[in-house]
Amino acid sequence: MRLSLLSLLAVGCSLVSAQLSGTVGPTTTTAQKQATKVCNILSYGGKASKTTDNGPAIASAWAACKSGGEVYIPSGDYGLATWVTLTGGTAISIRLDGIIYRTGTAGGNMIYIEHTTDFELYSSTSKGAVQGYGYVFHAQGTYGPRILRLYEVTSFSVHDIALVDSPAFHFTMDTCTNGEAYNMIIRGGNEGGLDGVDVWGTNIWIHDIEVTNKDECVTVKSPASYILVESIYCNWSGGCAIGSLGADTDIHHVTYNHIYTQESNQMMMIKSNGGSGSLYSCQFNNFMGHSNAYTLDMDGNWSGQSTAAGSGVLYYDLTFNHWHGTCAAGATRAPIQALCPSGAPCHDITIENFWIWTDTGSEVLYKCENAYGSGGCLKSGSSYTTYAETTQTVTSVASSTYTAMAADLTAGFGLTTSIPIPAIPTSFFPGLAPSSSLLG
Repeated sequence: MRLSLLSLLAVGCSLVSAQLSGTVGPTTTTAQKQATKVCNILSYGGKASKTTDNGPAIASAWAACKSGGEVYIPSGDYGLATWVTLTGGTAISIRLDGIIYRTGTAGGNMIYIEHTTDFELYSSTSKGAVQGYGYVFHAQGTYGPRILRLYEVTSFSVHDIALVDSPAFHFTMDTCTNGEAYNMIIRGGNEGGLDGVDVWGTNIWIHDIEVTNKDECVTVKSPASYILVESIYCNWSGGCAIGSLGADTDIHHVTYNHIYTQESNQMMMIKSNGGSGSLYSCQFNNFMGHSNAYTLDMDGNWSGQSTAAGSGVLYYDLTFNHWHGTCAAGATRAPIQALCPSGAPCHDITIENFWIWTDTGSEVLYKCENAYGSGGCLKSGSSYTTYAETTQTVTSVASSTYTAMAADLTAGFGLTTSIPIPAIPTSFFPGLAPSSSLLG
């Protein structure tokens, strides 16, 4: 747990605004872990060389420090041909000050951390990174391993590192609790299947992260509760999402706040096809961006996934407030789409202060189907009966003015050449300072 006054104030404020269910992050500091033991991978057979397989050395250092201490990967370049599964740690950190380069070709997860508590993965210089060299796979039309996956990890943080060019997903938090991820940059190729951040679990704070890819930016999956996602920079990405949702969906008390998105597939998509269960008590506030294909897209019959068993996932008690900016072509891709399944009409949806205009043309469309609430084309009432798709034409909005980020990309990254490792930015949303400074 970061113990500075500013950090404690930030966490305290977030507990109120996002209804997090408790504190997040490690329960001991990295200084305390270092005082217990430091396991430098160079002392366990590691070598600062891109051609050396440092997987066994990382695994050995973890085994030596897993009951308390810090695994240290010093500044330098390190090859990784053997993936590492690091399990059963307590009061342990990994200080990644070097750069790990993928050299192996197996599937799975390059770095897999499981069944661990009081854990921290970080770079003390803010220059640590993992280079996945995904282009080697993508140029052949294939996918490879994911870079980083946490499974059943409790009281943890991941910060001040870069994840670059994953052969598949970049960062997954699977069934995790009381966690925090921040001060990161993720750079992937310009195609689907290269998710930035995927999360499911409870009481997790994700903030101050930039993502470039052409799939999920920061996406919540089921089951999930008390998740706060804020100050996210989707910089030429797929955009943020919830889903895909299927049978027995259980997602509630999720807040997205201060999300900047440009040249992406959408600003926010909620997606399901068939399925059961519910998504409820969530807020999506202060979205800003420009030139996105879709904007607010709720699709309960999404053709991008196979139909799941059930009459539909129920969406209710969702609020979308203060959205500014533009979509690419609002007359052909409606900036508000609330298309809910006939077997589970959505209700108590609130859309207010929604100021999205179009880059081309002189009007935008809103589309609603089986959707009830206030704002946009939503129907009022409490009967929640089914109805066919309706379309509303809008010829002006009150104020679509937005502030562009200076680092906005003008093109995505290709699939046939290596993606450079970038520096972690110090700004993730216009006019907002990060919750904490970079360590380096």
